[in-house]
Formats: sequence, C-alpha cells, structure tokens
Amino acid sequence: MRTGEPLPAVGDVLAALATGLWHWDTASGLVTVDAEAARLLGLPAEQVTLTEAQVRARLHPVDWNEITGVVQLAVAEGTLAEVRIRIMDERGRIVRVVRSRSKPAFDPVKRAYELTGTLQEVAEPAPGTPAAHNAITGDWRRSREAFLLDAGRALAEARSTAEVLRVAAGLSMPGFSPDGLAVFGVEGDRLTIIGHHGQQPGDEGPFAQMALTTDYPAAEVVRTGRAVYLSSPEQYKERYPLTWPLAQRFNRQSWAFLPLTVSGRTMGAWMAAFTYPVAFTPDERSVLTTVARMLAQALSRAGAAETERELTDGLQRSMLPSLGEGIPGMGIAARYVPTGGGLQVGGDWYDMIPLPSGRFALVIGDVQGHDVRAAGLMGQLRIALRAYAAEGHRPDAVLSRASRFFYGITHGDDDLAALRFATCLYVEVDPATGTVETARAGHLDPAVRMPDGTVMLRATAGGLPLGIDPDSDYPTTRLALEPGETLLLCTDGLVETGGHDLDSGWRRIRAVLEDHRSSDLEELADALVGAVHGPSSHHTTGPLADRREDDIALLLLCRQGEGRGPGGGVAVRPRVRRTMLTVAQAEPEQVATGRQQLRDLLHDWSSPDQVDSAVLLVSEMLTNVLVHTDADALLVAEVTGEPGARRLRVEVTDAGDDLPHVRRPGELASSGRGLVLIELLAHSWGVAPRGEGKSIWFELSEQGQG
Repeated sequence: MRTGEPLPAVGDVLAALATGLWHWDTASGLVTVDAEAARLLGLPAEQVTLTEAQVRARLHPVDWNEITGVVQLAVAEGTLAEVRIRIMDERGRIVRVVRSRSKPAFDPVKRAYELTGTLQEVAEPAPGTPAAHNAITGDWRRSREAFLLDAGRALAEARSTAEVLRVAAGLSMPGFSPDGLAVFGVEGDRLTIIGHHGQQPGDEGPFAQMALTTDYPAAEVVRTGRAVYLSSPEQYKERYPLTWPLAQRFNRQSWAFLPLTVSGRTMGAWMAAFTYPVAFTPDERSVLTTVARMLAQALSRAGAAETERELTDGLQRSMLPSLGEGIPGMGIAARYVPTGGGLQVGGDWYDMIPLPSGRFALVIGDVQGHDVRAAGLMGQLRIALRAYAAEGHRPDAVLSRASRFFYGITHGDDDLAALRFATCLYVEVDPATGTVETARAGHLDPAVRMPDGTVMLRATAGGLPLGIDPDSDYPTTRLALEPGETLLLCTDGLVETGGHDLDSGWRRIRAVLEDHRSSDLEELADALVGAVHGPSSHHTTGPLADRREDDIALLLLCRQGEGRGPGGGVAVRPRVRRTMLTVAQAEPEQVATGRQQLRDLLHDWSSPDQVDSAVLLVSEMLTNVLVHTDADALLVAEVTGEPGARRLRVEVTDAGDDLPHVRRPGELASSGRGLVLIELLAHSWGVAPRGEGKSIWFELSEQGQG
C-alpha cells in the first residue's frame, strides 16, 4: 500500500483475516452475524440474523454457560470479554474451536447487554494440558475461583440428595468438564450407588453392592481415603485389571475418584469421568478436591434433612388422625403443614372423635412452641381429649377436664421454661340437624362460608388457654350449620404467616374462601394453604417455601345440601343468606358482634349508606332489649333475592311483654328515639307479639323504596 492511499474497508480486512463480525442484543434476543461469522458457526456463508436459541444450538452447552459469566465479569471490570467456544454440528460433534472478543455494554434501563465482537478460528489445545486452561477467560485462577463460588452456593442451597446430584451433574468446571459422574456410598462392607449422571439407567448394576475389598478405584478410595487419578485407559487397565472390563464399555479416556469426607470420616466416593485425556495437573486436582469436599458436606446435610423429614412424617402420621369415612351427611377435609425449622414438628393438631351419642367432635388446637416437647405434649393432650369426649362429656366439661390435665403435666416442677399452654377449639356436631356446639380455650373463632360464598366469623364464648388455670370455665355456644354451609376451623399459622396480623391475615383467607368456585373441599383446603405458601410449597422448593413461620392445621366441614355440598358438581349460589346471634343480658359486648355480623352479611350490598343504616338500627334494637327488659335478645338477619334487587329483613326477638311504641322525645331526652330512627330509615317495619315475648323487625330494599 502506497503512502496516501485510502485504507481498505474494515469488512475487507476482517474477511482477509478470516475473522467474522457479530452483534448481540439481549433485549431483543437477536444475534446478527456476517458471512464469515456464519461460516464459522457452521451455517451458509451469508449475513443472517439469528435468535439466541439458534446460536445456542451451534455451541457447546458448557461454553454457552461460560459466555454469560464472562460477559457479566467484563462489564463489571470494564474489560474485553474473551471466550473460546466449541462449535457443534447437528450430531453434537465438535467441528471447530473459535475465539470471540467483544466489548459488552449494559443498559440499566432495559436491564440488557449489547455486544459487538469478532469471531476467529483457533487451534484447539489438547484437553488437560496447561494451554487448555486459557480456553475460557484467559485467567485460569480467576475463572476457577468464580466457579468454586458458584458451585459452593448451588450445593449449599440443595435440600435433598436428588437436588445435590442435579447440581453436581450441572457443574461446568473451568477448562475441563466431566462427561460422566457417579456418587458412591457405603452400607456395611458394600459399595452402593447413591446417584449417577451421564450413564444410561441400569448401567450402575455391576457397581452396586460391590464389596469394599474389590479391586475397583472407588472401593480403594473408600478404604484408604485417598484420591485416585487415571489419565488414560492404559493406566486404568494396568492398576485395576480385574474391573477394567466394567469401565471399558463407557469409552472414557480419564477418570478421577475422590473421597467424600465429612468430619474425618469417608462416607463414600465421587467419580468424574472424561471422554478426552486429562493430565490432572495440580490446579485441576485442586478444583476436583474442593468440589468433592463441598459435595460431601452437601450430601451430609441433605441426608440429615431427609432423616429428619422421615422422622417428622412418622410423628405426624402417628399423631394426626385419619378422617376415615368422615361424618354421615357431611363433607370433611383437613390439612397439617409443619413449620420449616428443626424437625418440622410442633404443637398444632386436629382430630375427629366419634361420640357415644352418635354425634361427632372436631378438635383443633395449638400447644405453645415448635419443638419436640411441644409435639409430645400435643400427643398427650390429644389422647386426653379423646378420652374425655369418649366418656360422653359436653364440650365445656371436656375442655375443663383437659385444662386441669394439661396444667398437671406442665406444672410438675419449678422450671419456668417448662411451663406451656395450649389453645383449643372443641366442636360437637349433630349430623342430623346441623347443630354445632362449640367450646373455646383461647383459640381463633370458627368461620362459616355460606352457599353463596359469603364468609362470616362466628363469635363464640371462650375461656383461658388450657393449662393456665386448672379451674377455668369454658361456656358453650350453639351454632346452626345450614345445608351447603362450610365451617372452617384453623390455627393461627394459617392467618398470620407471611407477616400478617389477625386482621390482614383474615382478609387474605376470607378472599380465598369467597372467590373459590369449586365444590370440592379438598381443592378448597389446598387453595387455603396455597394462599399462604404458594403451590405445594410444603412439599417442594419455591419462592415462598421459607415462609413456614408457624405450623398450620385446618379443618373444613360442609353440611351437604343445595349449593356447595361436596361432590355436588357445579357450584350453585342460592339467593338466601342468613345469620343468627343471641345477645344475653350478661354479655352486652355481643351487640358489637351483632353489628359486625350484619356488615359481613352485607359485604357486597350496593349501597354503603344502607349498610350503615342497617347497622345503626340493629344496634338500637339490641340495646333497647338489654336496657328496657330483663330478657335476652335473639337477632335474625336474612338477605334474599338477586344482587341489585335484594331485600334485607332483620328481626330481634325477646321474652319481654311490653310492646314498644313510637314516641316523640324532646330535644334533651336521652332515650325514645329507636323507633323514630326505624321509621325514618327502614323501608318497612313492624312490631309483633310472639306468645311469650315479642319481635320487632325492619326491611331494606337494595333498589330503594318498595
């Protein structure tokens, strides 16, 4: 080239140097290559735009994984990304090795990388030689350290033996990667196969239950605790002639057998086999030894965790009942999800007890603590409750006796740390009538899901948790379960897990109950647990798996009939919803419960002003009974009709003889306005004698006056 002549085009120079040009935008997922780069990738020599999947199909999978790490490292350090890549054909054979150099840039807005680089064919160094250590990043030691950090993190997160083996099979070692892996364990004087990768199912047969005295590398490693490195088939055949025929058929060229050692004890051996010769230099041996140590620790942790899970499952199966055939005329479903810590056992439990009267008792409770002692106390308390119930005692007597029993077994010494209490809800069910009698010891109130999806908490009288005061009383509350209604009993783990308090947690659970459309109780139980933990998180890992902050126990009981009875197929939503509440003279706080129940009943009423009016009138009617009579009040509220055209009827009945009448109180009068308010706010109302007593009622129409 003479002085002053223009420089040739960049493309011509690159073509002359057999160097291809490529551009990759991870935001769009497209890779554009010129004719030379396409040729090097094994494609027709013409410019083309490819998807990431199409490019990845042409590259060795190990090298593709390395590319992403190199790009991130180059961006972080502000350097060039240099990668040596093996190009594969359609049959998975390596056709050439190319070197790529690029300057990556990261767009924080798109959160994507953009790269423009070159591609050039290079001579492939012999695998296992020092030259091969430059195959990925040009810095062997830095690549090794990054690999070991990633491998350590992945193995530390594995929770089962199967996960550990999957992680080990996916490890991509810098500069050399094994084609086959096997993990050997020890049972007595025999070698066992814990797992393998890179071989066909059944190939492990000749190696399973092999005597430790056998002339086989893995057996020698277990006997001596020292690694065995075999760089060629000749070395293998010379050192282990008796077992060489077993390994010969796999067509491997190099093998590394390393001890899996924990706390100074060799628990097994790890085999890494290669399809090409590996020299096993000091650097390579160092990587393999470190991986073997991490693998041993991970397998030890996974084995201990699996043993604990087996113990947990055994305890759970022995302590929790089988629901058997259930209750005649009723559908029932139950769930127990242990906490995520320790042995995954705790104090939550549920039970179903046949009673001498032909009725059934449902019990749910929670012993304080999440340890083996809590589980043991729970087992004793459950047995005591079953015994007292089988004697035919009423719900209040069952809990009183159980509290005295629990106080006795937890206050036997002066160790304050040993003191425990337990919450419990005992429910006696009459399948024929749907009558439900409850006694509550510091536990959550039950909830009822009506056939149309409306959900209401059923406030029940209660006493102290079991074990605090041996002389505690536990009053009984009677409820009526209508056909198609579902009763929910649960422990606080279902409500409060995930950082919720009782109010916000109940809103979450209530939304699941109201939105669920299936008539299958088992599906509803799964949906409730899933709302807390995510799908099946108590069986598999997942983003919500670590949210098991507390045990969960729940029971669902549905009275069969129209609507959402189990097995009813498509859910039908009847046009009637009803609630009842008794307000005793000694329990004026129940007036507030009545107001809340009415709001729950009208949760989807179209006019908030009408809801406020109805709540005000109910409060006035109940208060008048408590103030002006010596009788208790019975509140019955019923909603009928289709949404948008519904009618609310509220009736309060008492045993008093005096009929109320409308008065015109003076400006300073402190009473006498109840009926005036009803006359102003209700669409219709009335007072009627009821034999012994009377009732006052009012109605509101969702459409307005009518």
